[in-house]
Amino acid sequence: MEAKPSGLQPLRPVATQHPLEVVYSSNYKFLLNEPNKCQQRTPFLVLLVISEPSDVAKRKVIRQTWGNENLVPGVSILRLFLTGVHPVFGLPLQNLLAEESSLYRDIIQQDFLDSYNNLTLKTLMGMEWISKFCPNATYVMKADSDIFLNVDYMVSQLLQPHLPAKKDYMTGYIYRNTGPMRNKAYKWYVPREVYPNDTYPPYCGGPGYVLSGDLAMKIYQVAQTIKVINMEDSFMGICLHYLGISVTDSPWGLFNMYKKDYEKCTFSRLVVVHHFGPQELLKIWPDFQNQNKTCNS
Repeated sequence: MEAKPSGLQPLRPVATQHPLEVVYSSNYKFLLNEPNKCQQRTPFLVLLVISEPSDVAKRKVIRQTWGNENLVPGVSILRLFLTGVHPVFGLPLQNLLAEESSLYRDIIQQDFLDSYNNLTLKTLMGMEWISKFCPNATYVMKADSDIFLNVDYMVSQLLQPHLPAKKDYMTGYIYRNTGPMRNKAYKWYVPREVYPNDTYPPYCGGPGYVLSGDLAMKIYQVAQTIKVINMEDSFMGICLHYLGISVTDSPWGLFNMYKKDYEKCTFSRLVVVHHFGPQELLKIWPDFQNQNKTCNS
């Protein structure tokens, strides 16, 4: 039996923490929330999109493209942007965020600082929201804001609404036998004080992965009992390890962690392509949605 990662004990007092240790609390307060979204509907898929408070343009483009809730006929999709508090312009941005939130009703925010080191907190906020306000969701997708996402293909090929819902399910681009970056020069630097092991359990790459609604609730619960680390996707793998649940392999090539040049027929059979900015999305989307241009299956 595989040994559990050591050193994942409860957080030490803040005064003795390493600067990169993530201070996780189940008591973070919602500054912006949509608690009633799932009261009148049972979403088949909830899109949880990671967003910075200042990313107004990205959110606008995502709403117009792959984040459109009406993209897949007959399938109930719910879109939410997850954000924290801007570390410098928190107050002035808060008024703008509140205005945007009142207009689109799709922004969730808690009172932690919005930073790369706190990406784990954003994802856990999403898991908390599912647990408390949308436990009836069938599937959940965590998505970064700089991706191309083919929701229709993902729903039809992976999630298959006509079949019974999968349980304890998480899939994406799976990393195995990888370990923490110990070089401070990397943005992915994780010191031994934060995570002492040389390898992570298998995990799905952070730009985009999908999980069953029941697993979102289990991750939220187990995260409150173990030490949180600053690498969000790796931490999801640690949570699964503690739960005794394995990641599920997806067909090879559906989830791309690197940039690919756009070509409609290629992209029509992909789920995720990383490193797509808002202007690129706007440029390719009309062609991608063009029903007159068919592709051979």
